[in-house]
Amino acid sequence: MSTARPVVLGLSCGILPPNPTSALFKGKPLHYCEGSLGAAVARAGALPILLPALAEPAQLAALLDLVDGLVLSGGTDVSPQVYGEVALEPAWAGDPERDAYERALIAAALARRRPILGVCRGAQILNASLGGALYQDIRAQLPGALTHRDWDRYERNGHRVTIAADSWLAATLGAGEHAVNSVHHQAIRRVAPGLRAVAVAPDSVVEAVERVDAEHFLVGVQWHPEWQTADDPDDPNAASRGHAIFAAFVAAVVARRS
Repeated sequence: MSTARPVVLGLSCGILPPNPTSALFKGKPLHYCEGSLGAAVARAGALPILLPALAEPAQLAALLDLVDGLVLSGGTDVSPQVYGEVALEPAWAGDPERDAYERALIAAALARRRPILGVCRGAQILNASLGGALYQDIRAQLPGALTHRDWDRYERNGHRVTIAADSWLAATLGAGEHAVNSVHHQAIRRVAPGLRAVAVAPDSVVEAVERVDAEHFLVGVQWHPEWQTADDPDDPNAASRGHAIFAAFVAAVVARRS
């Protein structure tokens, strides 16, 4: 039996504000994780730990001392305030509470050189935190764009992306075209300094960014690899590609942890 210390990955949580009409936890805030993400991390050989949205930044930073890497999960919109804009529509005002929480986690991870994997919103907040900007709404701001979010089809909605040959993502999945799911209405508009776009959709929307060098390991994918499953009738190889991203991230964490 192996005695090697297991890889521990911290997962950022979603935040539900107090709901006085809820029959469950009436009037109490909830910090949560969609179950597929934790399951995908566990299948890749790591222990997922949900990082609560503590109010004290020093405590949030201390959480990063307990984990080997950070996974920024999907969820609510990023507030345009993060990249110096005002919301063009009230519905696009985003989630400032979660933004502040995840930006503190990102800062702490960078300071400790912890690898970061961002999923969907996670890729967006990573990019925005490092000085990039987003489309507040693809349909409104990018005429002719694909349908990147379809409420009825949800994770069954998708398109192809082209992955750059000289990237970590290509080493993981292979360069060229791959099918991905698509459930987002915001997207990266300006890539942050230090990151580079390594996957794009046919309509030019950036679908993945990364910085992989001796100092930092930062990867963000706009799709949900944890939702790429073996029962996808449109893509029989989806599950292997979804798992590959998490497995390769875990391997990178092992290679870099002290």
